[in-house]
Amino acid sequence: MKEPGKGPALLRSHNQRRVIAEMRRRKATSRQDLSAALSLSKNTVSLIIDDLLALGVVDERGPLNKPLVGRPKIEISLRADKLLSAGIMLERDGIHWSICDCFSVVVEEAFIPLHNHQVESVLEQLADICRTLTKAWPALQGIAIGFLGIVDTSRGWLHLSIPLGWQDVDLMGYLQPVTRLPLMMLNNVKAAALFAVQQAQLDHTSSHFYLRIAEGVGGALVQQGRLMYGDSWTAGEVGHLTVDPEGDMCLCGRRGCLEGLISVAAVNSRLALRQAGLSWESRHLAPDIVAEVMQLAGDSLGKVLSQLALLIDPANIIIDGPWSEDTHFIKAVYDSFNACSLPLVSQHTALHFLPERVAPAQGLALAVTLHDEALLI
Repeated sequence: MKEPGKGPALLRSHNQRRVIAEMRRRKATSRQDLSAALSLSKNTVSLIIDDLLALGVVDERGPLNKPLVGRPKIEISLRADKLLSAGIMLERDGIHWSICDCFSVVVEEAFIPLHNHQVESVLEQLADICRTLTKAWPALQGIAIGFLGIVDTSRGWLHLSIPLGWQDVDLMGYLQPVTRLPLMMLNNVKAAALFAVQQAQLDHTSSHFYLRIAEGVGGALVQQGRLMYGDSWTAGEVGHLTVDPEGDMCLCGRRGCLEGLISVAAVNSRLALRQAGLSWESRHLAPDIVAEVMQLAGDSLGKVLSQLALLIDPANIIIDGPWSEDTHFIKAVYDSFNACSLPLVSQHTALHFLPERVAPAQGLALAVTLHDEALLI
């Protein structure tokens, strides 16, 4: 999409972005329906659609109906193959990238193993991927790169990544020169939150909290379609809330963090302490022990979520983790959440346990789309 100008051109660009965003949500629509939904004149919408048709990013599919009087509505839709975005996710063991269309459908993806975590080596791998994708996919609108750690999205600066052992890295300064495309730098969990909210079809005018359980534990607040970062870019770092001051030492250097109680590493460690060699993968060998450990993990999470709900009052809390299939964990979360919450809070906050894991790379690609629609800042 073209960069906005001034005055009328800026307004036209703003309205064009609104039209594209509405078309993406509806998938198939008409000029008349867009005019009504966006409170724009039919002439304004028609001019914008004509421009988008000329650019080749919109298709006309023919009449939607045959009215007794007047012109029929003509079905229009975005050409998904002309509005692509890329998400590149840096993990502990490798780099996962996805090319997605404007409806978040994966067009192509790949995984590249990491052999070390040295800053220059990894950044050069990311730079190579950016160069390759830019050349291979002319329809790309932009690239978002996700990291484990605290990322200042406005500067493209990584403050701290404990899993990678990085601190104060100028990501944007290194990577932007290698591509003509707009780049974004994000925390992986925050990117996943965007995709989780979209996939769950939650009300974009409300607030939603997303919690991800993996080797670590992180979270993100999505308020009225926008990510909340906080002044130090740590908003949502629920994994480092202190649950047990006398608990185990966390990688962050403090004791008793939630991450040390419910993460994959923490649960596997507790299972192995109860029975040598026992892990989540071999849970069928000792179901009673597993049930006890998962109840403790669920109880801890439920207490934290009750405090979280009271502080930020989200309409929904989305839990994305490997324990979402465990009935003991789910029941313990619900029981603890309801017992520790004010009744009014628990009645107005819904808990969602995702049946399938969210792919942060898709969330990163979605972040590009939302940024281009001026919905994500």
